Amino acid sequence: MSSSGAVIHRTARGRRLRHVAVDAVVYVLLLIGLLSVILPFVYMVSSSLETAVQIGSLTPQFVPSPLTWTNYQQVARELPIARFYLNSAIVSIIITVAQLLTASMAAYAFARLRFRGRSTLFALYLGTLIIPSQVTLIPNYLIVRELHWHDTYAGLIAPFVVSVFSTFLLRQFFLTIPTDYEDAARIDGANHWQIYTRIILPLARPALATVVILTFLASWNNFLWPLVVIDSPSLKTVPLSVTAYQDQFAIAWGPLMAAATLSLLPVLIVYVLMQKYVVEGIALSGQGGR
Repeated sequence: MSSSGAVIHRTARGRRLRHVAVDAVVYVLLLIGLLSVILPFVYMVSSSLETAVQIGSLTPQFVPSPLTWTNYQQVARELPIARFYLNSAIVSIIITVAQLLTASMAAYAFARLRFRGRSTLFALYLGTLIIPSQVTLIPNYLIVRELHWHDTYAGLIAPFVVSVFSTFLLRQFFLTIPTDYEDAARIDGANHWQIYTRIILPLARPALATVVILTFLASWNNFLWPLVVIDSPSLKTVPLSVTAYQDQFAIAWGPLMAAATLSLLPVLIVYVLMQKYVVEGIALSGQGGR
């Protein structure tokens, strides 16, 4: 082998080794991130299947021995968990449908309608994303109280019928849809409402599915707002079930972990089954740029 060939061979080998090293580092970092996310959930589930003595042990057991279901039996016996599930389902479904309607209509206006100040208005609208939810918590509560919606379904739902993030997500996706479809529809005499309902929405199914999933999961997992606005046990949602087992002086860790597991189980199942739509919708929504 000539000297130039040997140099090329060593260079190619060095590149392969660097690629392997980079891939190995990436996979190690991904594994660390995966473990940091999964281990708390594994510990929560395992603790829900342990006795108080096992939970208080200095050596955590990720696989309890023996398994005990007394914590779940206690939660089912002491809490109206079926009512909590019904309340969460009602609130989450209504919020999801409302956000789907308001966000898609606003996104169509920002993506397709031409009016003065559209870009400025959208920038201001998008700027509200940087405002922490804790800042608007008290104003929202005062508004709900003045409307006499405290401790009602309306109070749980009203502050979340509009979502800036969902509007942004759909607007970015709508920008990727070719305008040729709309031009052809206008030639046939279609108005904006017909274009929106018959062309844009059917073509935007991946993004709409993403909004549905993310909104439903966020609504189901919402803890702070229901804690603030709801007093009646009959209106409490599933995440609030964990508050029944903690007070100022003591925490019943076993039942609390069982209640937390029951509250997260539905959303975990939904996300595992529908995660491909989330990834697809967000990836495609990122292609819009006008």
